[in-house]
Amino acid sequence: MFSHVMVGSNSIEQSKKFYDCILGELGYKAGVIDEKGRCFYVNKTGIFAITQPIDGKESTHGNGSTIGFSAKSIEEVNNWHLKGLANGGTACEDPPGIREGDFGALYLAYLRDPFGNKVCALHMVEK
Repeated sequence: MFSHVMVGSNSIEQSKKFYDCILGELGYKAGVIDEKGRCFYVNKTGIFAITQPIDGKESTHGNGSTIGFSAKSIEEVNNWHLKGLANGGTACEDPPGIREGDFGALYLAYLRDPFGNKVCALHMVEK
């Protein structure tokens, strides 16, 4: 169901130290910092990530957080986005589309739910 979970932090290094320790205890490799300063823990079943909030404000229990849901196709992502907009969601970030990154091509769409929580649909594009 979930593709990834991202939480906010005011200190990526402090958070990485904590998560490296507790996730290492569960058998996960240490997090990897990308070119944007975000920290990622990647395995076959999903991604856990840490970021400073994109809006530049202090991290809170929701600011900087994203809950990502796995999608089977680009069409499914687009339908997810349209249905979310039609049911009280608001668009945020860039429009749905492909983002290239360290982990390959991803087709993503972002919404805020009616209460402001940020959610994402993600489809890993095969080349």
